[in-house]
Formats: sequence, C-alpha cells, structure tokens
Amino acid sequence: MKDNFSKQSDQYAKYRPYYPDALYKFIIQNVPGTACAWDCGTGNGQVAKYLIPFFEKVYATDISQQQLDNAYKAHSIVYSKQAAESTNFESNFFDLIIVAQAIHWFNFDSFYKEVLRTAKPNALLCVVGYGRIKICEEVDTIITDFYFNTIGSYWDKERKFVDEDYKTIPFPFKEIQTPEFKINLKWDLNHLIGYLNTWSAVKHFIKANNYNPLDDLAIELNKIWDFNEIKSVQFPLLFKAAKINKTY
Repeated sequence: MKDNFSKQSDQYAKYRPYYPDALYKFIIQNVPGTACAWDCGTGNGQVAKYLIPFFEKVYATDISQQQLDNAYKAHSIVYSKQAAESTNFESNFFDLIIVAQAIHWFNFDSFYKEVLRTAKPNALLCVVGYGRIKICEEVDTIITDFYFNTIGSYWDKERKFVDEDYKTIPFPFKEIQTPEFKINLKWDLNHLIGYLNTWSAVKHFIKANNYNPLDDLAIELNKIWDFNEIKSVQFPLLFKAAKINKTY
C-alpha cells in the first residue's frame, strides 16, 4: 500500500468531501451485527466518525501516522497504524469492513485474504470512493485540462482505477445490489483549490518542478468564479458491496 497522503494530512481532513448519510443508512441496513467495524485506510477518520452511533467499537487503520494524528478522535474509535494487507486483528471479528477512497492503493490479493480472515460469516464488505469533481461546464473544462494535460503524467498508475469508476478493481465476491449515490456539496473557490491541493499528482508535480501548478489554475478559474461565490459541487460515488461467504 502506498502512502501519498502523510504530508499536509490536516488539509486532507479539511478539504476532502464527505459521504452522504444515505450511504451509511444503506450500510447499516445490510450488516449482520453491530459489534465491530473496520475502517481500513481511514485517513482522516471521517468514515469512522460516522460509524460511531451504530457500532460498539470502530477499528480504524492507516499506514500514515500523520493521518492518524489528524483523525477525528472518540472513545469508541480505536486507531492503529497497520497495513491493510496484514493486521493483528482476531479472525472472524468484524461485522463490517469498509474501505473509502483507498482500495486502489492496496495489494488486492493480500487484502482480500485479510478480509476473509477477519470478517465474521456474512459480514458486509464495502468499497467506496468518488470520481472526478463536477461543477459546471466552464469550470469542468478547465479542471479536465489541468487533470490530463498539466498533471496527467504525475498520477500514480493506480489512479486509473478511479478514472474507471472502480469497475476494473478485482472484486472476488458476489456483489449485492446497491443504489446509486452522489455527493452534493456547496463550495467556494478557496475550498476547491484546497481540495485540488490534496491530489497526489499535484504533490508529485510540486516535488518535480518546485512550484505549485494550482497557482496558475486559481488565476484562470478566478476569471469565471469569484473567490466569495458559492457553487454546487458534485462527485459521483463509486460503490461495491458484498456479503462475505467464508467458503470463497
């Protein structure tokens, strides 16, 4: 599992989008029990936070200590620095295993073996993510050009799984039918630039070129979007779910 998000982890917590309540409602309706959940690749702990009211204990893991240091804290969340592919959890332990915007960084085979080991029979596995941001035609055109032409060569190869809407991620389980969800938010231009600053390709570009390409992008966007103006922002939600049959 790669760690592209230790630097500026506080910005990750501040600017990344949050998942809709309807997603969590669907998840809770489909778990076999509410004793223990595992938020794998927790990052800033936003998913762990939303699971608190529903589970006795939420175990949240990440390979980035910096992310864990900036994560949401609560007595019922147990954070630990562990790789997704190898943990110290007991076998047959979790009612829910959820991965949010992280599975494309994992070694799939090793992670799924760990899922099979740590999940209770009939536990729910959820793989969640979000695609590229959509705002309006003018803004989307500028961001798309930036995405592919300015920083396109700086994306890690794993990013293709997000571009392909998680449809090509190996998933050796029988999927259950899931609704279509979207993330709908209200952002100003400063929040958008903050979000784009969390992109791994932007970080790779800065390291290679010693300047931030978002400085120029912000100037270009400001021609059509005042910094104080609020716009509707949407992300398509990527979602796979399965009940874990231990005979797989």
